[in-house]
Amino acid sequence: MRIATFNVNGIGARLPALLQWLNETQPDVVCLQELKAPQEKFPEAAINDAGYQAIWHGQKSWNGVAILARGQKPIETGRGLPGDPDDVQSRYIEAIVDGILIGGLYLPNGNPAPGPKFDYKLKWFDRLHTHAARLLDSGAPVILAGDFNVMPTELDVYKPERWVDDALFRPEVREAYHKLLAQGWTDALRTMHPGEKIYTFWDYFRNAYGRDAGLRIDHLLLSPALAPALTAAEVDRDVRGREKPSDHAPTWVELDLKKIS
Repeated sequence: MRIATFNVNGIGARLPALLQWLNETQPDVVCLQELKAPQEKFPEAAINDAGYQAIWHGQKSWNGVAILARGQKPIETGRGLPGDPDDVQSRYIEAIVDGILIGGLYLPNGNPAPGPKFDYKLKWFDRLHTHAARLLDSGAPVILAGDFNVMPTELDVYKPERWVDDALFRPEVREAYHKLLAQGWTDALRTMHPGEKIYTFWDYFRNAYGRDAGLRIDHLLLSPALAPALTAAEVDRDVRGREKPSDHAPTWVELDLKKIS
């Protein structure tokens, strides 16, 4: 089973690129972020024609998350991260596919830091800690997949010294990420590529992709019940080099579910 995460940076503008990648790689499940489209503008028909069914949580101009499943409808178990009924940003959606509980998330950027946006990011992280702990307590096989807007270590950013004051790399944010891992989650990409510089995002400016001046901010975290199934984790980085690309590349894990059955 292949589960991917892909920040499309606007599903309207990137739909052809998304459909091309889906046709080429045919992942079983895809978590999308940054749809930048209201609920009624999600291209459900085109997604269905590609062989996928979807659930989504849209938002005009900003945010937006979705879960796609090949040949079946994801069974929705929640939308919106619990813990703040006043939070209307579309950043979390959850479903079951083939017995796997999938949380698709788009964690706030938080810049400029310090400031209200950074405070919101840290509070969102606190809510994620609480919800993630509940998911672990269920004992179910769970994956949290999405754009976390965090570079966990210096290995995950091309020039660490240039990012020390950025909300994606400040100590408070990295500490929050490692606190999440300490609950028992497995960072799949780093587990399969220890010590390797491997990126998932390249800015549009200053030829960042050509220079491989990237960041690793898209993560797939596996619960203890699911981690034994991990067989591969990769980034489809060539997708970032295509015409009119997202600034993120699809990132995925391969799971052998027979190992946990």
